[in-house]
Amino acid sequence: MKGPSGTRLPIDAVGIWLLTRALLLLCVFKVLVLPGPDVTSDVSVIYQGWYDVLRTGTYPREDVTWQYPPAAALAILSPGVLPFLDYASAFFVLVFLCDAVVFGLLLYAGRRPGTSMAGAWVWVAGVPLLGPTAYARYDLMVTAVAVAALLAGVRHPRVLGALAGFGALLKVWPALLLAGTRRGRTTLASWTTAALAGAAVLLACVVAMPGALAFLTFQRDRGTEVESLGSLVFHVARNFGWEGQVLLNYGSVEFLGPYVPVVSTAALALTAAAFGWLVVWRVRAREFGRTTLPDAAFAAVLLFTTTSRVISPQYMIWLVGLAAVCLVFQGSRMVRPARMVLVATGVTMLEFPIWFTHVVHSDLWGLVLLGTRNGLLVAATIAACRELWRQTVTEPRLRAGHEVSVPAQKASGSEGPQRELLTP
Repeated sequence: MKGPSGTRLPIDAVGIWLLTRALLLLCVFKVLVLPGPDVTSDVSVIYQGWYDVLRTGTYPREDVTWQYPPAAALAILSPGVLPFLDYASAFFVLVFLCDAVVFGLLLYAGRRPGTSMAGAWVWVAGVPLLGPTAYARYDLMVTAVAVAALLAGVRHPRVLGALAGFGALLKVWPALLLAGTRRGRTTLASWTTAALAGAAVLLACVVAMPGALAFLTFQRDRGTEVESLGSLVFHVARNFGWEGQVLLNYGSVEFLGPYVPVVSTAALALTAAAFGWLVVWRVRAREFGRTTLPDAAFAAVLLFTTTSRVISPQYMIWLVGLAAVCLVFQGSRMVRPARMVLVATGVTMLEFPIWFTHVVHSDLWGLVLLGTRNGLLVAATIAACRELWRQTVTEPRLRAGHEVSVPAQKASGSEGPQRELLTP
C-alpha cells in the first residue's frame, strides 16, 4: 500500500483523487448513470423532506425514517449555506468538500516523521470503490469529523474528546474513537471532554427544537436489514420455502416474518458481546503505543458494524476512513484488515446499487455478493481484533516475562561460583 517515496507521490495521489471524484460527481449529478436503484433519491427526497421540516423549528417527530441523533440536523440543514444551488446539488458539493478535507488531512499527516502516505492512498481508493453512494449520504461528513479527531488525538486528547463527543451526536459510532485512549490522564481528559461536549450539543438541540430524542424509539423498532450478517439466514431460507417477506420498513429494505425477531435479538446479543470484548481488552491491555488509538477505533467500529442489524452500504465509508488513519502511522498492524475492507467496499458497490435486485430476490448471485462482502467484514474484524490484542496484551506480557527471566539467570550464574568457594 505504500507508494513511491519523494514529492511525486502526493502529485500522483492528487491527480487520481481529482479524477475519481470527478467521476463520482458525474454519477450523483446523473451525467453517468449506474445500473440499479437511484442512490441519490435519499438526498433529493428524504433529506430534503427532513430539511423542510427542520426549517420550521422542529425535528421530524412523525417520520419513522428519522433515526439519527439530534446533531444530524446540522448535516441535513447544511445545504442551506449554498442558497444559489438546489438542495441536492448543494449537498453533493458539501460532501465533495468534506472529502477534500479528509484527503488534505491525510496528506498532511503522511508527510510527518514516522508516518506514511499509505493512509492517503487508502482514502483515494476506498471512497470511489463504494461508488456514488459515498456522496449521496451524510456519512462522509461524519467520517471527516472522525478522521480529524483521531489525527489530532495522538497529541491533543481534549480535541479528540470534543470531536468524538460531537461526532457521537451526529451518528453515534464516533464515540468508539475513545476505545484506545492511553490510560490515566489521557483517558480522563478525552473522555471527560467528550462527555461535556456531547452533553452540551444534546442540550442545545433539545432546547432549540422539540423532538430531538424521537430517534430513540424509531431506531429501537428496526428489524433485520437485507444486507446485514444475520440476513444471510433468511436469504438461504427463502430458497427452501421460508414464508417471510422483503419490504421497505423504517426507511430500509428489511426481512419481515417468522423468526426475524429471533435473529434481530441475536444480532443485539452479538453487539453486546463485542462491547464486552472491548472492555476485557482495555482491562488486559498493558501497552498503549502510538498506533493503539486508531487501531483500537478501527477494530471497535468493525465489531459494531459487522454485528449490526443494519449494514448499509454507506457504513463502509466509516471503515475506509478509520483504515486510512491507521495506515498513516508506520508500524500499524492493520494493513491486512484494511485491505479486506477495501475489497469489501468494492463488493458493496456491486451488491448496491448495481445488482441490488439479486440481493432483494435472494438468488444465487445475490447470495454470492452478500456472502462475500459480509465474509470479508467478519474476517477483517477477527484479524483487526487479533492484531490489537497481540500488540497490546500478548507481546508486552511476553517481553515483560523475558526481561524478568534474564536477570534471574544472570543472578543464578553469579551465585554458583560463590557457593562453590564456600563449600568445603
